[in-house]
Amino acid sequence: MSRAAYELFSREGVRAVGVDAVIARAGTAKMTLYRNFTSKDDLILDFLRRREQLWTREWLEAESRRRGESPRARLLAIFDVFSEWFRAPDFEGCSFITTLIEVNDPGHPVHRAAVEHLANIRSYIETLAAECGIRDVDSFARKWHILMKGSILAAHEGDTEAANRARELGELLLAQHGC
Repeated sequence: MSRAAYELFSREGVRAVGVDAVIARAGTAKMTLYRNFTSKDDLILDFLRRREQLWTREWLEAESRRRGESPRARLLAIFDVFSEWFRAPDFEGCSFITTLIEVNDPGHPVHRAAVEHLANIRSYIETLAAECGIRDVDSFARKWHILMKGSILAAHEGDTEAANRARELGELLLAQHGC
């Protein structure tokens, strides 16, 4: 059930996909879904948690650590990873951003969860910034995150060089902060 929801929500968004589509993809009964998830929102929250684990932790963070030997190199490696991702035929964009747009009510639990997952990405950036010796890690991480999110949206527009452009701006930002 979770795998079917993950695949559908990643590709089509959380609002465009109905519970019946998840059930059909999973090849299960409606009662099975509702035994595990009390509502579609609970299914979406599960999807976002899984997306953070798979996309943020096991892919983005792991790859930036693997590719970069220093905090500075790890920060820049994010855009190297993005560059490959943007060129992939199955590029689907950031589910956290998409969910924010689709569920526009700031008080909605799904919206709040997407905001929290984005904050967790920023937390990783803050950690790297602190390791670089940057004093105002919050401000730096927010700027870096804008580069990340902006490059994802530009890639949606068809700019396959968006990650490289963001990396160039990232180098300027790192120089400005003495890292």
